[in-house]
Amino acid sequence: MLKRFPMFLVWCFLFCPVALAQTTAIRAGRIVDPDTGATTTNQIILVEKGKIAAIGANVAIPSGATVIDLSQATVLPGLFDAHTHLCLSVNPQRDHGNYYFTTLLDPDSFRAIQGVANARAMLESGFTTVRDVGNEGNFACSSLRRAISQGLVPGPTIINAGRIIAPYGGQFHLQPDKPKLAEPEYFFADTRDEMIKAIRENVHYGAGVIKIVVDDQRYIYSVEDIRFMIAEAARMGLKLAAHAWTGPGAHNAAEAGVASIEHGRIMSDDDLRLAKKNNVVLVGTDYLVLYEDKTGHQIWIDRLTRAHKIGVTMAYGTDVSDIVPGQTRGTVAISGIDPWIEAKIPAQVLLQAMTANAARLLGVDKDRGFLKVGQAADIIATPDNPLEKVETLKQVLFVMKNGTVIKK
Repeated sequence: MLKRFPMFLVWCFLFCPVALAQTTAIRAGRIVDPDTGATTTNQIILVEKGKIAAIGANVAIPSGATVIDLSQATVLPGLFDAHTHLCLSVNPQRDHGNYYFTTLLDPDSFRAIQGVANARAMLESGFTTVRDVGNEGNFACSSLRRAISQGLVPGPTIINAGRIIAPYGGQFHLQPDKPKLAEPEYFFADTRDEMIKAIRENVHYGAGVIKIVVDDQRYIYSVEDIRFMIAEAARMGLKLAAHAWTGPGAHNAAEAGVASIEHGRIMSDDDLRLAKKNNVVLVGTDYLVLYEDKTGHQIWIDRLTRAHKIGVTMAYGTDVSDIVPGQTRGTVAISGIDPWIEAKIPAQVLLQAMTANAARLLGVDKDRGFLKVGQAADIIATPDNPLEKVETLKQVLFVMKNGTVIKK
């Protein structure tokens, strides 16, 4: 054993430094910066220890670096879905399109496993960061986030909400002899003490954002209620996302100054302007337009068009939860760009919503969301330039997450 020891040291000196200093060089034919709308050509991106170490046209490729040739592709930052439910997979036939039944029929243990599959699918479609805004059972998504962060399973960076906080009943209609069937899916909070308790329990069990349901019942959270919860969440460094399906709900959320309004399906121009004034981001979940009839379809498209015209900051979020035969959670989520295309939203605005705007909303913009030196190497590539042909986002051919190649 002693005779072998010096040879072991020689092996370490020869090979260990090489492993530690490993560099990946990406030859990018085109690089798109969604934040500025600029396209640069023939760039080199150096990746070391999971981060971007250098980027430019004249960057030298170190000897021994792994070279990835994307010279015929367009390279851009990984995409964001700011409104997803990884641990909720609604079976439309079994559940009759009602996710209340899903929460009763699928145990949290199985939902966590579904979350593993959904997370990988999202990543393979180019989504390197997501915000999971509840409907994750009893903190199943906290466990999923932990597993991904420890490298046990592949998936995007997750900012998860834990249990959704709502007025009594949440988004369900309960029966008096079965009042507990909506828990722990929701945390009912109708008094200030209950609001404090709900927020603190979420933080304790791993939430990185607080999600509330403003409306969906005849009694809704007031502006003062929402401001109270914003302040309580802020004490622990968390932002507040507000589900608002009705006009009054959206108005109260905008006036209170939440970080984001989720859905905002029925928002007047005045409420959109109020959201803009109070720096409220609209996560419109416009993907849902694909499930609407003609009248409902036009409501979504009209609100999306007006929000863009007024200049509300928007972040891309889908609210995908249904199982779609022949598709993955990722391929369904990317179809959420279709309403933006129908509404004739400029490609750069959509790309900003899917990267820079979402990164800032999620509070991760110092670490990811941009192709800059020091940022996490969350990088994707498409066949064409999405600024010219935005549909190319449905054909992501390369994905790198924290410097690790996921899809090539």
